[in-house]
Amino acid sequence: MKKLIFILSAALLPVSASIASNGEQPYAGLETRQIKALSPERIDGLLKGQGLSYALSAELNGLPGPRHVLDMAGKINLDAGQQAKIEAIFARMNAAARELGEALVEAEADLEGAFASGQPSAEDVAEQTARIADIEGRLRAVHLTAHLETDPLLTRHQKRLYAVERGYADDAPQDGGHGGHGR
Repeated sequence: MKKLIFILSAALLPVSASIASNGEQPYAGLETRQIKALSPERIDGLLKGQGLSYALSAELNGLPGPRHVLDMAGKINLDAGQQAKIEAIFARMNAAARELGEALVEAEADLEGAFASGQPSAEDVAEQTARIADIEGRLRAVHLTAHLETDPLLTRHQKRLYAVERGYADDAPQDGGHGGHGR
C-alpha cells in the first residue's frame, strides 16, 4: 500500500507543481455544479447505465464488454445466437446499472446537501460516504460481471477482431481467417 501511495504521489507531483506554478485553479467553475462531485456528463452516464470505465479491469485484460461487442457485431461476425445472448446480458446489466446509477446520484446529492446546508457531522460524512462506496462497488461489479458473462460466448478469433477494432492490438488475427474455430 505504501508503494502504491508513493507511486501515485510521484506521478501527481509534476501535475500539482505545474498547476501551482502557472496559477491555474483546477476546481474553478465547479462550484456552480448542482452536485459538486459529479459532472453533468457523469450524472447523465450514470442515469443511462453507461460503463464509465467501471469495467476497465476486464476490458483491458481481454474480456470484451457486451455494449461494445453489440456495437461491432458485424465487424466481429457475431452469429444470431451469440447476439441474442449478448443482448440479454446487456439488458440485465443496463437495467441494474441504471438503478444503481440513480442511487449513486441520489447519494451524492444527499452528501452535497449535507455540506451545502452547514457543517455535517463526521458520523454523517462517514455514513454517507460508506453508502456511496457501497453503491459504486455494486455498480462496478455489475459492469465487470457482464464482461465475464460475455467472454465465453465469443471465439478467440472474435476476441482478436474485437481487440484490433478497439485499438488494443495492431494487426489482424493470425488464424488464417478461418472465422475463429475454437474458443
